[in-house]
Amino acid sequence: MSVIKPFKGYRPTTDIVEKLASRPYDVLNTEEARQECAGNPYSLLHVTKAEIDLPEGTKDSDTITYVKVVENFNSFKDYGWLVQDKEEKLYIYAQSMNPTEENAHWQYGIVACAWSEDYINKVIKKHELTRKDKEEDRMKHVRITNANVEPVFFAYPAVNEIDAIVDNIVRHEKPVYDLVNTARKEVINEAEMEKVLAERTDLKYVTDIAPSNAETLAQFAPRFFATPKKQGAETAEANLNAGLAAARQIVGFFKDGCTKFQVNK
Repeated sequence: MSVIKPFKGYRPTTDIVEKLASRPYDVLNTEEARQECAGNPYSLLHVTKAEIDLPEGTKDSDTITYVKVVENFNSFKDYGWLVQDKEEKLYIYAQSMNPTEENAHWQYGIVACAWSEDYINKVIKKHELTRKDKEEDRMKHVRITNANVEPVFFAYPAVNEIDAIVDNIVRHEKPVYDLVNTARKEVINEAEMEKVLAERTDLKYVTDIAPSNAETLAQFAPRFFATPKKQGAETAEANLNAGLAAARQIVGFFKDGCTKFQVNK
């Protein structure tokens, strides 16, 4: 059984949480992140992709970028945008792909610290072979900020006692934060979006799924920005590439005895 422990999390105040919430650092490039954060000093991308606040051409692995990471992270704390809890806690998160539907499916999880020795000793199973440069980049982030700003998802076998505790809390306590993921096209009223952007010059609409009326909304650039194609792993292209890579690895194992990609040896 793996070991987890509570921790004193840094959390945003409720008045800026929607502005601070950001997509993972590795689903958009530097220029896309720079456009997404335009006019929004609260976005956590200023910490996870600090090169956006440096001259164009600065790499995420440059020494000056890590200096900027620390500077921005400290600023977020100094400005009161991230406030550390006074007591160690375990946190509960919930997410749903169809929260407004009557039979919505909800997924719940626990945010906690995991023991690195469990990962090294394979109590926590590796699910992929991450590139060394990416691993080192995120480890540097942890070392210089003394914080894990990009969480890692684990899955664990269902435990009735844990489920009962989580169920009791989510049934009787109101969530501190309640965010809508607008990366899903169907939760956006595209017809109303043009009107809203025209009336509210303080609003931005950034998406990695181009709306049907993208050409019309282009008049509001740079407050409106859509990536050329869906980003991250939730794409047909990414799934196809992953499937082909897995197939090649399986063939390589049985044909040539290649164990390069074997995770849990």
